[in-house]
Order: sequence, then C-alpha cells, then structure tokens
Amino acid sequence: MTHLTMTPFMGRTIPAGHLDRLGLATAPAPVPAVDKWVVLKSLTTARRAFGLSDRTLTVLSALLSFLPVRELADGAPLIVFPSNRTLANRAHGMAESTLRRHLAALVEAGMILRHDSPNGKRYARRGRDGAAALAFGFDLRPLLVRAEEIFDAAEAARLEAEHCRLLREEIVLQLRDIQQLMTLLPDTQDHLAPRLAELRSHLRRRMDRSRLEDLQRATADLLTQITLLATPAPTTISGGNDNQNERHIQDSNHTLIESKTGMKNAGTIMGHGPRAPIGLPVVLKACPEIQTYYPEPIRHWEDLEATMDKMRPMLGITLDSWHEAKTTMGPQEAATALAGIVQKGAAISNPGGYLRALSTRTKAGTFTPGPMIMALLSAQDAARQSLPS
Repeated sequence: MTHLTMTPFMGRTIPAGHLDRLGLATAPAPVPAVDKWVVLKSLTTARRAFGLSDRTLTVLSALLSFLPVRELADGAPLIVFPSNRTLANRAHGMAESTLRRHLAALVEAGMILRHDSPNGKRYARRGRDGAAALAFGFDLRPLLVRAEEIFDAAEAARLEAEHCRLLREEIVLQLRDIQQLMTLLPDTQDHLAPRLAELRSHLRRRMDRSRLEDLQRATADLLTQITLLATPAPTTISGGNDNQNERHIQDSNHTLIESKTGMKNAGTIMGHGPRAPIGLPVVLKACPEIQTYYPEPIRHWEDLEATMDKMRPMLGITLDSWHEAKTTMGPQEAATALAGIVQKGAAISNPGGYLRALSTRTKAGTFTPGPMIMALLSAQDAARQSLPS
C-alpha cells in the first residue's frame, strides 16, 4: 500500500487550495537535496513574503528536528509523525491549541503537507527490514520543492532590508543636519521645531520601504527649506568686473522701470532699497526655458501664470505649496519665482522644497524674485562674454 491520503481526517474541513498544494508531494524538486536548517534560516529571513510568523517557524523547526537526517533529499522519506504532545514539548512547551493553529498556517502556506491515517493518528507502518514503509503525519517535501523559491525570497528580503537600513541612515543624517542648522535660525524655532519633532517620532516606529521613502522625502524637503533660510540672500550680482556689473545694473534698472508691462505687485529688483516693478519682458528674457512649455507667445502676466499652473505638477510641486506661494508672494511674483526655478533646471534638485523655502523667506521679508531674475540675466551676459569673438 503506497497511497497517500488526499483529504483530512473526518471532522476537518478541506481548506481552500488544498488540492493544488497536494501537488507539492509529487512535483519534481529543482535540486536533489538541500540542508533543512539552511532552508529554515532562509525561510525565517523571507517569512513576511510567505505570511509566516516567528512562532509558526518555531513549530516548523520542531518538525524538522524529528527528521533523523540533516538533508531533505529527493526520494528519501520526508514524513515525520510526532504526536501533538511530543511536538508541543519540543516547541518549548507551546499550548496544543496554539500548536494546531501554527500547523494549519504551515499547511496553508504550502510549507508542509498533512497525510492523515484512517483513524487520524500519526504513525509509520514498518516493513520486514524495520524501515518505515508507509507513514502518516507531516510531509516536509514541499520545503525541498520550493527551496529555490525560498532562497530567492530570502535574497530579496535581505536587499530590501539593506535598502531600508540605508534609508534610515540617510534620514538620521538629514535630521541631524536640520537640528544643527536650526541653531543658526533662532527666530524660526517655534515654526520648525514641531515639524522636526514630528519627523523624529515617525522614525522611532517600524516602517516599510514605502513609508521610509516618504519620510526621507519629507526630511529632504525640510532640510532644503532650512538650508535656504540659513543661506544669506545675494545682494550683489556676480560675473564680469565691477564696471561691467555697475553698467549692467544701471541698464537693467532703466529697462525694468521703463517697461510698460510692469505690474504693481510684480516684485522688486533687489531685496532691499527702493522697490521697482519687474517687467514681464525682463522675466521672459531671463527665463527663456518657460516659453517651450506654452503653445502661444507669452504676452501677458495671465499667460505666465497659466503656464506656471500647468508646469507646477511636472516639477513635483504640490497644490498646497503652490497656493501658499501665490498667497504669500502674490500671483505674479510666485509665477516669476517658479519661472526662475524652471530656468535653473537641474541646479535645483527639489523644486517643491525650494519653493516652500522661498515662501518662508518671503514671510520673513528676506526674499523677492528680483535678485533671482537679475542673477539669471547676469549669468546669460557672462556666458555671452565667454564666447570667442
């Protein structure tokens, strides 16, 4: 008699997928043999991928201990048949009700198969040579059949854990930098300290990769804001010699003041001194990149604002951040600032955090888009002067 039972003993229901899992009893093994403890160690690493708990793996370890050989080998007898009492004792005195629940979890996960005897007991029928001819109990062969799958899952889990470790390390370093930079900004403590405390509280929790990536982006945004706040606003224009700078400032001032398209709330040339409106032609000259995103020529401030509304999601800037910028700076100055961010391109790795920092500086009275536009114009002049004549 060699028939292996396909259904559980009377009184036990057939779980979903039962017949599919029975195929593991006869499926070809990808490897001829594997160390049972190596499989258990890999399965422990990859336990979340298979929906297994530490306690369930404790029961599996106890089951493996009843197999007299170290290897799970194809063709070898791989059915163990301890009683619940004996198995519970080897599982560190686990209650039998708990034991049955974890055995069911192993069967459900397809890590073991149950072969019940006619009377529901576990035992082996021996042949004339004393060897077990037929056994009723728990079949460990699925571990051999799924060995490569388990090893692959363990490697993926190790890579995931390493990525999460690096993310946590980066977050810790960013939080440290934020804390240190805040000492340079005593006036912002009331505003920034609660945000920093909230980010730190998240880090104390167990988080998966997705939540860690979200936290890393949040800490990067805050670090960008604080870095910009801690960086003095430029008050001079770089590039060329002093005479060239002075002449460029005078010419630009004349152009900006005389531009008929300048608006009252468009901003200022510099962050200090007399306020002069920024003309739309000057913004377009300093930020030619934005014209490539608008199908028609930008002739009015409304055109520029509409273009920036469309570009905002492309840059990863949230609607809340954009509304805050327009409320804080005014629609035209916000559009001008975003046009400058677009023109700077790859020099700004986090446009959303950069714009939020500019909004904060605007509230503090330390930012207007004028210096940004003038710096872009100066960079264009310096680039032209560097070209061979």
